[in-house]
Amino acid sequence: MASYESVLDSIGATPLLRLTRSAAGLRPRVYVKPEWQNPGGSVKDRAALSMLRRAEAEGELRPGGTVVEVTSGNTGIGLALAAAHLGYRAVVFTSSTIAQEKRAQLTAYGAELRLVDAFVPKDHPDSVHAQGRRFVAETPGAWFAHQYDNPANPAAHYATTGPEIWTDTEGTVTHFVATVGTGGTISGTGRYLKEVSGGRVRVTGADPLTSAYSGGDGSQKYIEGAGHFVHPETVQDLWPQSLDTTVIDDYAPVDDQSAIDAVRWLARTEGILAGGSSGVALAAAFRLAEHLTEDDTVVVLLPDSGRSYLSTYFDDAWLTANGFTAPTAPDWSGAGNAAGTGTGIGAGAGIGTRAAAGAEGR
Repeated sequence: MASYESVLDSIGATPLLRLTRSAAGLRPRVYVKPEWQNPGGSVKDRAALSMLRRAEAEGELRPGGTVVEVTSGNTGIGLALAAAHLGYRAVVFTSSTIAQEKRAQLTAYGAELRLVDAFVPKDHPDSVHAQGRRFVAETPGAWFAHQYDNPANPAAHYATTGPEIWTDTEGTVTHFVATVGTGGTISGTGRYLKEVSGGRVRVTGADPLTSAYSGGDGSQKYIEGAGHFVHPETVQDLWPQSLDTTVIDDYAPVDDQSAIDAVRWLARTEGILAGGSSGVALAAAFRLAEHLTEDDTVVVLLPDSGRSYLSTYFDDAWLTANGFTAPTAPDWSGAGNAAGTGTGIGAGAGIGTRAAAGAEGR
């Protein structure tokens, strides 16, 4: 067993788990990377530590300072964990719609929650982003992590996640599938895998059906932490600087129902409890695997655990109240209903190209 000098040293080095029962009948080897094995419970621990350490090194964050972020939960948790260990104050701006489990975890680490539910564009003075920036400007010693445009976000995955996958598959990985949120995970990991493989590894961006990344209308969705929402009154849709669209070979749009079906099916067939955005990646990966051979190895990154969503995606009453159907055994071929009412995983669309998704956006 490994021993560490601090909780921060335990971030990373998550394993790969091969899927057997849920992947029965598929020809390629399918592995998942359970990022909830990081101490804060998600892949965002990697980016949080990387951003914080760079801020310290560049003098942007000094002893006694305040760490500030706008987040749907997981990045805030990673920053709150690191801040607690290093003695910083942590202030997280988020929406009251995030899972109750995430809110409880943030406050458990001592973070101060600022809940903002104004339904306005990002550049509106009442938006959660604007209020976060205003707080930083008015608070001496405050540092804004700003994961969406922070180069330390993808750098964390180029330095750790990518090399781990390459080493643990002994260089046999042929396809990498991950959701696209800030873009840091898929960009950093994908860039490393492409470089080390000489371009052989293909990278698929799994995306909620309505997400603007993959050509959707940008409307709201139920799956937290994935995709790109665009307020109807947005004048200029700016994409995150953390997202390198040139790394992504194709996008796989997945509807909410299919993502939920995927994670519930995974829990009941593999004993692996994963979160909602993991369902988006899983649905896309299984649909992709239908077209691959025994010579292929697919690695799917699962951002966080289903423990943070027991009151939502894994709760039958919540599903019914929000118009979802009871989960059934999925059809990985994607032959179900495009609206997400059938059992087809990711049935809403096929795998698209970068051009179709508006890859010129930042």
